[in-house]
Amino acid sequence: MSQALTVLQQVFGYDAFRGQQADIVDHVIDGGDALVLMPTGGGKSLCYQIPALCRDGVAIVVSPLIALMADQVAALRELGVKAAYLNSTLEPAEQQRIEADLVAGEIDLVYVAPERLLQPRMLDGLSRSPVSLFAIDEAHCVSQWGHDFRPEYRGLACLAERFPSVPRIALTATADLRTREEIIEQLGLQAAAHYVHSFDRPNIQYRVAERGSAKQQLIDFIQREHASDAGIVYCLSRKKVEDTAEWLSATGREALAYHAGLSPTLRAHNQARFLREEGVIVVATVAFGMGIDKPDVRFVAHLDLPSSMEAYYQETGRAGRDGQPATAWMLYGLNDAVQRRRMIEQGAASAERKRVEHGKLNAILAYCELASCRRIHLLAYFGEANQAACGNCDTCLNPPDTYDATRYARIALSAIYRTGQRFGTGYIVDHLRGAHSDRAESLGHDQLSTAGLGQDMAAKTWRSILRQLVALGYIEVEHAYGGLRLAEACRGLLRGEEQLELRVDRSAKRASAARLKKDLPPIEIEDEPLWEALRQVRTDLAREADVPPYVIFHDATLRHMLAERPTDLDALSRVPGVGDKKRDAYGRAFIAAIAEHAS
Repeated sequence: MSQALTVLQQVFGYDAFRGQQADIVDHVIDGGDALVLMPTGGGKSLCYQIPALCRDGVAIVVSPLIALMADQVAALRELGVKAAYLNSTLEPAEQQRIEADLVAGEIDLVYVAPERLLQPRMLDGLSRSPVSLFAIDEAHCVSQWGHDFRPEYRGLACLAERFPSVPRIALTATADLRTREEIIEQLGLQAAAHYVHSFDRPNIQYRVAERGSAKQQLIDFIQREHASDAGIVYCLSRKKVEDTAEWLSATGREALAYHAGLSPTLRAHNQARFLREEGVIVVATVAFGMGIDKPDVRFVAHLDLPSSMEAYYQETGRAGRDGQPATAWMLYGLNDAVQRRRMIEQGAASAERKRVEHGKLNAILAYCELASCRRIHLLAYFGEANQAACGNCDTCLNPPDTYDATRYARIALSAIYRTGQRFGTGYIVDHLRGAHSDRAESLGHDQLSTAGLGQDMAAKTWRSILRQLVALGYIEVEHAYGGLRLAEACRGLLRGEEQLELRVDRSAKRASAARLKKDLPPIEIEDEPLWEALRQVRTDLAREADVPPYVIFHDATLRHMLAERPTDLDALSRVPGVGDKKRDAYGRAFIAAIAEHAS
């Protein structure tokens, strides 16, 4: 462990391991297999990178996205680590050189996609190479019950058979119990040590708002709280991605579109700009994000409902990887449930898989309609008990009012039943409020006992009631056309055997913008010139090295420089995040900037 700690301090510039990192690193260095569940930003990569530098031979890192390998390797090379990647973007001569270095054991880490790894030629080459360990990143991709199943990951089971003496470490940030069990089964990790970290990301503030004018709500949120910050905006469709990116650009923000329909060249260009420039917003489908290692993403916004709690957790986890305050902001409406259910039913998945997807959708719907702490609910989904309210989500910061909605819910359920359980939300609301229509008259619905029974309540309030009844499982949405029908769970409510509390619709109220108190030293007004100078030095060095700015130093490291004002290399080496190689490569430039602004 003394060797591992030395590597942590001298290469990566950190004084001590966090959480279970030391135990994981020690276990893998000793040749043990491991399953690691750690939240995004929790330091998963160090759990295999440090053993790779401490064990003899070459570490093979399985990564699902070749688009990100170049940046991951560039970041390691900046630290003095001999890292490389093998994928189709390389020229044949370069691939052959790396393969030769791999066989000769002259590289520390090689990143490779699962498809490439499983090619017979690659496996034969590895059989002749001094492989020190296999790290399988984003391991949830192996599970057909996970939210991001990738069939090619199933082939990685062969590693246990072909390389029985080489330790394997599987890592993921998102896996419920069923997904964990399948990772263990598929990858042959029954004897592996399990390291399950807390899923809590206390620096992220979780908020959900009812969708109104979505674009205006989005720009109000960004301008009010993240006027110059980098962020990600997720949309469900490619068209919505492009429209939203264009609209944000027209407001003066640097916004780029990213989805699978764009050319690979344009996707790579937009991703590179997001990683390397300050304050860029990416508007994307879920095609964007896995493996994104940008630490200073200050917000993730969802304009459409994610497919599951796992997807939501992973996507929101791309905010605040540096541990500083960040926001996970989402808009939600009943149409989200209708659209998502339709997508599930129209898909080609098996009936069993569709049942699983409906269950996952029900979980995210229930999360949206919570009147209690969102963090408690989120952690409970992943099997983590946390009884104390977090104080950093919208329902904690601005607790919703609730009311006894038993009578109104029974009226709504009765209206759905009496009209035939085949009409959508708009029709039911009109029926309850007694709105006249030729359709209702022709069907005789205007003569039903429920017609006009809710005319004393606004249409918006009835929509809120119906939306919450769907989220709580009392009403089901017919998949093809969005018709509402009664679920089995509503029997007790209709019989008067239970009471129901619902949250008061407060969509017109502005969600609290309270933020966590920053743990890092503050940037005072008189510090701003030096702060901007340090950021400019980082930008200039990043351009020279052709890497993203955070590869030079994270914002947190610059903040400590700002507070401590080191005047020589020795003092700079004591700043968190400054390793020996970066101190020698970049230290003088930052010290010079600090000296220029000395008072």
